[in-house]
Amino acid sequence: MRLLLIFLLLTLTGSVSAQQKNAETDTSYLFLKKQPLSSFIEKEISPNPTIRTLAVPLVLITYGVISQTSEDLKEFDTGIKTEIREKKFHTSVDNYLQYAPGLAVFGLNAAGINGKHNFRDRTFTYLLANVMMGVTVQSIKAITKVRRPDGFGSNAFPSGHTATAFAGAEFLRQEYKDVSPWYGIAGYTAATATGILRMYNNKHWLRDVVAGAGFGILSTELAYWLEPKLAKMIFHKKESAHFDPANF
Repeated sequence: MRLLLIFLLLTLTGSVSAQQKNAETDTSYLFLKKQPLSSFIEKEISPNPTIRTLAVPLVLITYGVISQTSEDLKEFDTGIKTEIREKKFHTSVDNYLQYAPGLAVFGLNAAGINGKHNFRDRTFTYLLANVMMGVTVQSIKAITKVRRPDGFGSNAFPSGHTATAFAGAEFLRQEYKDVSPWYGIAGYTAATATGILRMYNNKHWLRDVVAGAGFGILSTELAYWLEPKLAKMIFHKKESAHFDPANF
């Protein structure tokens, strides 16, 4: 029961975020209100989008950090481990599923379902997100030296598999949020499944998975913020490019 609640919580993390941001560009809302776009932006969109955008991943990371010292949360983690290990379940699916959300973007584009950016820009953004995520996660693992639930290894916090999956899920959501929110929801579902499988495989505590999700989402959010600035310096790009077959 607890695992079901966790699954729903992490999946809804992405879907709620997607619904909020998609609402900002809902043209049907403009039609009903019969007001110009400029008026809509001034009145309806929060003046602090960065704070709103970063709130979810920062909350997840904060939970993971606090859980390292909170005895109550550690006990909660132990209870989850006990419940999971009774099933004696093991799979290697998580080793591959972690990459599914991110790679889905390139698969969809190859199938003719165009996303937000061209091949160069989306690839650059994806690589940038994964580099930031990888450096951050591996550095924290080396500093914290948290032992894994199975007793093998002291690099449990945060979960790298989960961070990779959620970075890809947010990447998928960002690229296809204007096409359909269901792409983002599917990506977050796969990412959540990856995190849960890491716990089922006795490789991570809940706190590792939750923090990993936060670091993954945060890395992609920062990558989308940095990409236009870095692309301007590297590619001499003047503005963020949408999909153009000539640039593919």
